[in-house]
Amino acid sequence: MKRLAKAAAIVAASTLLLAACGGASGKPAESSSGKAGGDKVYEIGAVTIVSHPALDSIYEGFKKGMADLGYEEGKNIKYEFQNPQGDQATLTSIANTYANADKDLYLAIATPPVQALAQAITDKPIVFSGVTNPEAAGVVKSWEEPGGNVTGMSDLSPVKKQLELLKEIAPDTKSVGIVYASAESNSEVLVDLAKKAGQELGIEIKTATVVNSSEVGQAASSLDVDAYYVPTDNTVVSAIEALVQVAEQKKKPVLAADSASAKRGVVAALSIDYYKQGVQTAAMADKILKGEDPAKMAVQTQDELELVINPKAAERMGVKLPESVVSRADKTV
Repeated sequence: MKRLAKAAAIVAASTLLLAACGGASGKPAESSSGKAGGDKVYEIGAVTIVSHPALDSIYEGFKKGMADLGYEEGKNIKYEFQNPQGDQATLTSIANTYANADKDLYLAIATPPVQALAQAITDKPIVFSGVTNPEAAGVVKSWEEPGGNVTGMSDLSPVKKQLELLKEIAPDTKSVGIVYASAESNSEVLVDLAKKAGQELGIEIKTATVVNSSEVGQAASSLDVDAYYVPTDNTVVSAIEALVQVAEQKKKPVLAADSASAKRGVVAALSIDYYKQGVQTAAMADKILKGEDPAKMAVQTQDELELVINPKAAERMGVKLPESVVSRADKTV
């Protein structure tokens, strides 16, 4: 009976969504160029989980992508942006407030925000970005057919390629430490992938969990490892300088999964381009505003990777970047 009730709720939510987005008055008017136009002002409710460059880039890319598609801020689109700075209670409050706000579409940046919005809002479309595994997070039925009012872009990291790069930089690496937030389901997925890849590469993965960003430095200090790997964990990345400081003291290299961390002191980063992910997310949002059903819009990923290196950080951590890495880097900071 509970399953039937849940199915009925999904059908009802989809019906409401189609009614809201599918009618002539629910679609943005298009100019001859196919861009959004007309007199309607669309309202977007956006929420992130914490401030850090990768997530900030998603939002910047999203707004640029929407602008390129004809949504001009102050003219035919209006944004509201919220940031709970990692506080779950505040995030829940934001989601509940948005549920009563009657926006045209909601943008969730990272896993905790989309989980909060999906629980609070079932009658309006939600587009996510920077979410590692939306199916494991419980916000879509499957990657191919989300099945509800939620879809978007995944930032699932190429963990094995990242660990291979770390071993190329430090060939003697036998153990790698990962600090991650126990409350972030996406991080658990990445740690599992790291352990699997580690077995194939002959690397032991050691972990330490944190509850908030103030614990990152102590957690890193507790790990006796040859190197560190920082996944796309929002809590840890927001305080990555604390981990970098420990690594410099221990003379152990750090590799990150987001390119912005290279400027903040890691040896190298192999990642997707979060700005481009935001732009691609905007294209999905545009289609939904024009009437496409998010229930049938497959979750998308970004295949293009960016390698950023920081030779000075490598020197501080006691390693020399091999020419094979330097020669193929997209950026040097």
